Amino acid sequence: MATSAKKSAPGKRTTAAEKSAATSTEPAGTADSTTPAKKTPTKRVAMKTNENRTPATAPAKSPKKAENLTVRDGETPWTPAELTELRTELEADVVHLKEEIRDAEKEIVGLLRDGGDGAGNDQADVGSTTLERDHEMSLANNARDMLDQIERALARIDDGTYGVCESCGKAIGKGRLQAFPRATLCVSCKEREERR
Repeated sequence: MATSAKKSAPGKRTTAAEKSAATSTEPAGTADSTTPAKKTPTKRVAMKTNENRTPATAPAKSPKKAENLTVRDGETPWTPAELTELRTELEADVVHLKEEIRDAEKEIVGLLRDGGDGAGNDQADVGSTTLERDHEMSLANNARDMLDQIERALARIDDGTYGVCESCGKAIGKGRLQAFPRATLCVSCKEREERR
């Protein structure tokens, strides 16, 4: 019995089953019918994730109903218009803070690049630059903290826990939230925290 070796066409891959069939001592046509059929390659498509989407195309989150948010006794429930106004204000603050952080980071990079103790800079210039850099870093950190608080408030609106004190579990109060929408503690818990 002669062995016949099949040569594959250029660019075509041969599987282990095809190779064993090609080197088999059986005559052509008597190959086992259990050899797998040739698989067609599947086409992969890139999926767009929420992280890749621009804010204009990102799907809108469906917030909990305004009436379901916690309010103190004697307060009127949140209306959809009030909640929409609050959300719009918070989202505008997010955009503003992101721009502020980006500008502060650019300023810090410039101060770090130019702030070295080089030729033409005396100690007063270096000290002034260091003070400016520290000030910009402080502003950027404060803006990041506020951004985190706002994003947390938006998440709490979405999951229906907005208006509940994170310390005692009681209602924060609608009036307090309208004045300070990032609040996570009721007045008494906030006072207790500040006394520590």
